[in-house]
Amino acid sequence: MRAKPAPINTPEGTDAALRGFSIDAHRLVAPKPAPGLYLVATPIGNLGDITLRALQTLAGVEIIACEDTRITRRLTERYDISAQLKQYHEHNAEAARPKILEALAQGGSVALVSDAGTPLISDPGYKLVREVCAAGHAVYALPGPSSVLAALSVAALPTDRFFFEGFLPAKSVARRSRLTELARIDATLVMFESGNRVQDTLADLAEIIGTREAAICRELTKLHEEISRATLSELAREADTLETRGEFVLVIGPPAADAEVMTSDALDDLLRGQLAAHSVKDAVAHAVELSGRPRREVYARALELARGLRGDDGED
Repeated sequence: MRAKPAPINTPEGTDAALRGFSIDAHRLVAPKPAPGLYLVATPIGNLGDITLRALQTLAGVEIIACEDTRITRRLTERYDISAQLKQYHEHNAEAARPKILEALAQGGSVALVSDAGTPLISDPGYKLVREVCAAGHAVYALPGPSSVLAALSVAALPTDRFFFEGFLPAKSVARRSRLTELARIDATLVMFESGNRVQDTLADLAEIIGTREAAICRELTKLHEEISRATLSELAREADTLETRGEFVLVIGPPAADAEVMTSDALDDLLRGQLAAHSVKDAVAHAVELSGRPRREVYARALELARGLRGDDGED
């Protein structure tokens, strides 16, 4: 759908005059979209990363449903869009959904945006889409920016198969447990993390997942964008020098193609030999490197064997 210059003689205050947007001081008309819900991807940092179709849609709909009106208003003001902004987020979703459904039932058009990136990725929009579909209304996707795909593209890691985790649990025990599960997935891993937890998460990743290649993507598309690529062990060692302000996407490569996971019997034999001459800590470190098994699993088995070999709790 091609944007058209606004007619010179369009009367001020008419619907046609209001439905428009501006690019480099050029005012363009935005035709009113067909009734339905429009899932509009918005920039993850640089406000220039938005499609023409997205601008036309945001300018043409009656309502833009957004997580934070203050954040979305920066975008609408940048492009001189006057559509009404209404909050839709996890805390008000139950009350806001019926109002959106009512607007659609009356033949309206509504755009759903997140604070940044593609809607429904780590936000509550899927419940709205499900109910809109159940009510028989149309849903349209307007693809565009995504921090997940942006991070994958610059990480220099395999992209043929990947698993998106979103945010890890904030609590240490739950986070480590989840990382143990993720370690078994034979694919590139993508996850979000906050600046105040990224250093602890890197330490857990290095300990539990091992020496895989990884990338830390900070502030993607923004002024202070930074990409760090190394093994998880190297990234964890340098974590204390990491700038923690901003938003992070962590990308962890898959296990090596030739990596083999040691059988349980072979692991026990390896641990018994190591425990006979070394501490539990050193024995586990060596066994993790050779076995291809998660550290959490190796450590638990090492404690069991140490109790049997030494008659104590095995804590050295």
